[in-house]
Amino acid sequence: MSADSVLSPSCPAAGYESQGGSTPDIATEAEDFLRQLRDEGISLDPGCLGPYGVDRIEQVRSEIQATGTYRHTVEELRWGARIAWRNTPRCIGKFYWKALAICDMRHLTTAEDVFAALVQQLREAFDGGRVRLLMTVFAPREPGREGIRIWNSQLVRYAGYRQADGSVLGDPETADLTERLTEMGWGRGKPGRFDVLPIVIQMPGEPPRLFDLPADVVHEIPLRHPALDWFADLGLRWHAFPSISDQCLRIGGVDYTAAPFSAWYTAAEIGARNLSDTGRYDMLPQVARGMGLDTSTDRTLWKDRALVELTAAVIHSFEQAGVSVIDHHFATRQFVRHEQREQAAGRDTAAHWELIVPPIGGSATPVWDRRYEPTLVCPNFFPQSAPAVGEASWGS
Repeated sequence: MSADSVLSPSCPAAGYESQGGSTPDIATEAEDFLRQLRDEGISLDPGCLGPYGVDRIEQVRSEIQATGTYRHTVEELRWGARIAWRNTPRCIGKFYWKALAICDMRHLTTAEDVFAALVQQLREAFDGGRVRLLMTVFAPREPGREGIRIWNSQLVRYAGYRQADGSVLGDPETADLTERLTEMGWGRGKPGRFDVLPIVIQMPGEPPRLFDLPADVVHEIPLRHPALDWFADLGLRWHAFPSISDQCLRIGGVDYTAAPFSAWYTAAEIGARNLSDTGRYDMLPQVARGMGLDTSTDRTLWKDRALVELTAAVIHSFEQAGVSVIDHHFATRQFVRHEQREQAAGRDTAAHWELIVPPIGGSATPVWDRRYEPTLVCPNFFPQSAPAVGEASWGS
């Protein structure tokens, strides 16, 4: 799930509407959410949801009237986060939505403690290479205040250094963030293509804090090809799993502005996008030259062949390292199974077709000839506007 637009910090996103045709208030969203849990037969904490949800709904209404918001129970938070993943139109891996584990860290109030929880998430999600589906949820945004913000789009991301000639050393996607962090005092003695960025945490009403991740939680996979020995000389590598960290999780009218989510990679995300896109590492020409392909014209299909071999190298390298990764054929079959299961439950499957169809072999997968609507319903994840810039300091 990656943001492709910028929205205000207060969700829901533009285009999200209630069944009545307007953006609902927090009390309406809360009641809708609680009744949804009841209608789906989700078992909550004993006693917190009375007959038809009336007791809990009245309790929440009173809390909202007194404070402007309300606090989810642990079970409401857990199932709200899972349903948000099920509802997002941007993710292909939703077949496993019920397996998402939630770490409730709403009690943390300092940047140091938030960072410690992020480090723990990376440790637990890696799980010796058997990557776990794990989300850590921090305190929600209070009415009239900014929420906790993690500036990084993912917990592990590589720096992108703009060069004098306009090129970027590293990942161009992070060039703006890298520039901001450099202005704040961060830097490497000798910049490289795969320098891990620090985590930037901004607590409400405070300046951002920068924290370097300990080396033992940044698991990277050197990329090698199963048949092309020269491939290793390219010096490519990638981190073991994604942890999306800049999205707003909205559950029942409550905005969790910091709720990083770890999962496993689909190999094509790395081989056919991150390392291949011209706006990212742009490795196709180098791979094609190593393969001895004619790159003078697109008619030789050198880009297509290089895409496949890059992705094959990702699958091979992750398997050799014992780290979870799935291929796009498996991922799309599971997505169709998810769609069929949802249909049996009387629910539609929201999806951006262009994000569900893989970047290689699209027409050879079962999602190619299916059509989806990217409907926005809550609970869900939404992009957020860039946080306010302030004078930064280093965390301990």
